[in-house]
Amino acid sequence: MKSRIFVTLKDGVLDPQGRAIHHAIEGLGFSGINDVRAGRLIELDHDESVTKADVEAMCRTLLANMVIENFEIEQS
Repeated sequence: MKSRIFVTLKDGVLDPQGRAIHHAIEGLGFSGINDVRAGRLIELDHDESVTKADVEAMCRTLLANMVIENFEIEQS
């Protein structure tokens, strides 16, 4: 079984990586992009005995900084 965890910054948290990407996009001549927010994707390959609640606990304690980040889990 696989879980994909998308970790993103909460609204209002400054995103210097996103700003740098936005600046680079404009520097390459692309227009029409209003904002860029960068995040990360974590993929877990695990046994079926690992529940979504287990993955949520992993996110809350290790994979995401709950003060400044949100996370979403997709399982397949």
